[in-house]
Amino acid sequence: MSHPDPNQLTTSRRGLLNIMAMTAGAWGLSGPILSPAFAQANPSATGSGKALEQLRIGYQKSAANLVIVKQQGALEKRFPNTKVAWIEFPAGPQLLEALSIGALEFGMTGDSPPVFAQAAGKDLVYVGAEPPKPDSSAILVLRDSPLKTLADLKGKKIALQKGSSAHYLVVRAIEKAGLQWSDIQPIYLTPADARAAFERKSVDAWGIWDPFFAATELAIQPRILTTGRGLSGNNSFYLASKDFATQHSGAVVALFEELTKADQLVQEHRPEAIKLISAFSGLDAGVVSLFLQRRPRSPVTPLSAATTADQQRVADAFARLGLIPKPLRVADIVWKAV
Repeated sequence: MSHPDPNQLTTSRRGLLNIMAMTAGAWGLSGPILSPAFAQANPSATGSGKALEQLRIGYQKSAANLVIVKQQGALEKRFPNTKVAWIEFPAGPQLLEALSIGALEFGMTGDSPPVFAQAAGKDLVYVGAEPPKPDSSAILVLRDSPLKTLADLKGKKIALQKGSSAHYLVVRAIEKAGLQWSDIQPIYLTPADARAAFERKSVDAWGIWDPFFAATELAIQPRILTTGRGLSGNNSFYLASKDFATQHSGAVVALFEELTKADQLVQEHRPEAIKLISAFSGLDAGVVSLFLQRRPRSPVTPLSAATTADQQRVADAFARLGLIPKPLRVADIVWKAV
């Protein structure tokens, strides 16, 4: 097994901090992030000077960067005096519920869970994002299904995790087909339960994301009715409790660094990345390979104005359909470093 050259793999800490500092205005951040010199001299410092006693991270099997960081023990090395805990969740809604009640400091989800969490008044903020991954989610039908077009979904049962990125994909697909939300029968199931229902033909279609998408594709060869391309960017967001983001901005910067290094490993040392993710998830290497092939280069940065605007479209779509109680402004909970 080849090991990455640290000189090639490591993104310069100073370079990343300089980029974040210089682009703070463009990302909609107010005030300094942390000066590169300060952070360089104080690797475990926080924005407030408080010691980081614990860091509880929520993650899913789809969170390739977080999984690699976990498997490498990067944060345990980075924060030797901090108790780091990793908690796995089946999907974003469950993860954000834990974050909102103080059971986590940091986690990653797709685009829809934060909208539902914000609509419910949960205490969290967007701190970072990865680039869009439209090919990493899909609406699937069985190979012998009579459904050929999105319009054929009218009156059909579609399995999806409520409040997940697949929820938004199905919303957009229904809109593209010229249908109303009331024209379909959404069946809200976790990914594992949805796959079981899909295979026994209890539902007609299934909205799902990787690696569940890749695992199903290789196992039973369903037909892809549509991917997210042209419908949903399938953005991935990093969220934190407001207190953590405010009091430990240095830790947020460090997290971005480690996550971006993990992405470099995925891009430049694919066999090692596949091995690390397979060892964690129990997924076959072929499934992980397919999942990663669909995933573009994914460094982690604060939210840009464009990403915030894209997320606002997700929120507006759910509000328009009455799936959240009232319209909301995504920018209100985008992290502003102090």
